[in-house]
Amino acid sequence: MRLLILNPGSTSTKIAVYDGSREVFSENIAHSTEEVGRYKKMVDQKDFRKDIVLKTLAGRGIDPKSVAAVIGRGGLLKPIPSGTYIVNARLIEDLTAGVQGEHASNLGGLLADEIARPFGLPAYIVDPVVVDELADWARLTGFPEIKRRSIFHALNHKYTARLAAAALGKSYPELNLIVGHLGGGISIGAHDHGRVVDVNNALNGEGPIAPERAGTMPAADLAVLCYSGKFTQDEVKKKIAGKGGMVAHLATNDLREVEKKIKEGDARAALVFEAMAKTTAKQIGCAAVVLKGKVDGIVLTGGLMFCAPFVELIKSHIAFLGPVFVYPGENEMAALAAAGVRILTGEEQAKVYA
Repeated sequence: MRLLILNPGSTSTKIAVYDGSREVFSENIAHSTEEVGRYKKMVDQKDFRKDIVLKTLAGRGIDPKSVAAVIGRGGLLKPIPSGTYIVNARLIEDLTAGVQGEHASNLGGLLADEIARPFGLPAYIVDPVVVDELADWARLTGFPEIKRRSIFHALNHKYTARLAAAALGKSYPELNLIVGHLGGGISIGAHDHGRVVDVNNALNGEGPIAPERAGTMPAADLAVLCYSGKFTQDEVKKKIAGKGGMVAHLATNDLREVEKKIKEGDARAALVFEAMAKTTAKQIGCAAVVLKGKVDGIVLTGGLMFCAPFVELIKSHIAFLGPVFVYPGENEMAALAAAGVRILTGEEQAKVYA
């Protein structure tokens, strides 16, 4: 049941080994701008990252042959149903090509395959951000030219939904849950008996005001801004996702700094803090409507959940909808390991990417 877990980020590679659900070790290796800057494309870093993984394992006295499977974070593939996918030739091809864009997570499946294949081990990815279970109505907008896309923190959504289900003494597919991942971006999903039938596109800034996302904007005013001549298309996109939200208002994406400002009497910081919490609560309310008010629980997760005042402000607006479960952090390594356990025990069958 030994599992090697790989989670590449833009400037780091997280490596962990689990024996079943027990963590043996976990290490987050940072990469300097100079190191990653040598490579023109993200996928070109594959061999560089692979060497780091193998050296880390050797330093820990762990033989790659001793693991039962290698599991990597999923990348920007074509839209797919939730699940654990075996890394096959088609998946490798699409990750290498970047069919929905370049992202560090595209390296997850590639690294898993590179390390597993020489030893005849299976390699998997789990619940990438492109998991798509939207109801047909949820794809439509008021413009036929524009469709809503399912891009969200699927890995942590699904993992923490299962934790909440276990706390309720049920299985995940038995329940209606609202799950919110609150980090640099915020995604709120309506989970209808195991399917995320509606969720805001957290990557492109839709939904609540977030630390680095503008959130849903007044459309006409945004159109005026786009044609004002003050910004390029790329600059507007960056204002929506990356430099929008809390960082635009307060020049920081760190909620701890905002807390400090509030304690020092900064009224602007207090207002942004309130707006971020209340637009999140409002999005949760929208998800409750999608589920027709039949809500078995609300799950809050992500890095912002380490801020107790922020959690309490949100809870004060949503507690009437149902029990609230809070699981701070991104939980990605544990989520990947849990999926590996489900596959190895036969609880879940691996899917094939086509």
